[in-house]
Amino acid sequence: MKRYFLLIISLLFCCQTVYALDLQTAKTQGLVGETPTGYLAPVQGGNNEVGQLVQSINSQRREEYQKIAQRNNTPLQAVEQLAGKQAMEKTPGGQFILLDGAWKKK
Repeated sequence: MKRYFLLIISLLFCCQTVYALDLQTAKTQGLVGETPTGYLAPVQGGNNEVGQLVQSINSQRREEYQKIAQRNNTPLQAVEQLAGKQAMEKTPGGQFILLDGAWKKK
């Protein structure tokens, strides 16, 4: 009996599907969108997983923006705004961008 119990527990752990949210999935599902500031934001309140994704991506972006700003002797805000403009332009149809303070589906 103990052997079967351990087997069932092992199978449950082995067969679990991991549902990790990635950026492309979050954008496609309309959970996050691009903003003019060069960073992501949740389209609607979002859950903890969305919040963690946004925070992680934005942290990585900020590091890159800072490197670019230092390398080009440019204010960080200018790099952020240019990156935001480019990201919004490249956003494919069906995904969200923040325009004039409101989310718009492109």
